[in-house]
Amino acid sequence: MGELLDKITEKILRQIDGAGFEQKGAFNLRHNGIALCHGDSEHIKIKKKEGKQGIDIFIDGETKGEQVHIPVVVDASGMRDVVYNDFYIAEGADVTIVAGCGIHNSGCNESRHDGIHSFHVGKGANVRYEEKHYGEGEGTGGKVLNPVTKIYLKEDAVFTLDTAQIKGVDSTLRETDVEMGPNSKLYVVEKLMTHDNQTAESNMEVQMNGEGSSAQIISRSVAKGHSRQVFHPKAVGNAGCHAHVQCDSIIMDHAEVSSIPEINARHLDAAIIHEAAIGRINDEQLVKLRTLGMTEEDAEDVIINNFLN
Repeated sequence: MGELLDKITEKILRQIDGAGFEQKGAFNLRHNGIALCHGDSEHIKIKKKEGKQGIDIFIDGETKGEQVHIPVVVDASGMRDVVYNDFYIAEGADVTIVAGCGIHNSGCNESRHDGIHSFHVGKGANVRYEEKHYGEGEGTGGKVLNPVTKIYLKEDAVFTLDTAQIKGVDSTLRETDVEMGPNSKLYVVEKLMTHDNQTAESNMEVQMNGEGSSAQIISRSVAKGHSRQVFHPKAVGNAGCHAHVQCDSIIMDHAEVSSIPEINARHLDAAIIHEAAIGRINDEQLVKLRTLGMTEEDAEDVIINNFLN
């Protein structure tokens, strides 16, 4: 039987689950440290871990075009929620996993969620993982999100990581580690915005161990106010492989952005490229939009939204 959700939870879910959270099919909603509701489908089974917080998600090889939704909502001030989720994706499966965490903090104590997710992706499987992070609330307590993502790709597996930090997160430390088998493919799009005195650090390491593996990593960010961002993507070629790492950032006000892409070729046929660019909003674009009747603030919003989308 479905649980009735309160207005704060429903509002946050609309922010972090673009596909729309519903209590049907395979789903698990975590609220203030407990599983509020969950369900299985014919091909996707979710089991509670024993001995520690979290779930195991088993996705069989007959899964074709199905979605599984696993959002997290924290609205208790002062809560520190640590959860371990492991995904076991069988050979040949095709699945979209919609995750994300939203924090509503109306109090004076820090609220924090640390999600440690591991993906074991079988031969030829195709996985899309969508993750959004969001913070809100009128309280003075911090809203902190520290995701850890570990991805293990077997031969011919394809993994798409689409991750976004929308707004309102005071501090985030993101750790992503990927190990790639033969002919596997990785696509990463990371989008992040900070403002006020927020801080964000993203560390990513991709080990291309299999012959013919390839990775494309695109990071786009906007830093406003006095916020600080650090990006450190690292691509390591241990076999004949291809990789492209690109970091683009818009800096505004008194913000600070550090972009430190790193590439490491350990094989004669490892071809790896990196690019990084940091700059202010293009003045010509601003002027053009202002001539259409927009205020400077509206024009900036249009440019930023187009940049991040």
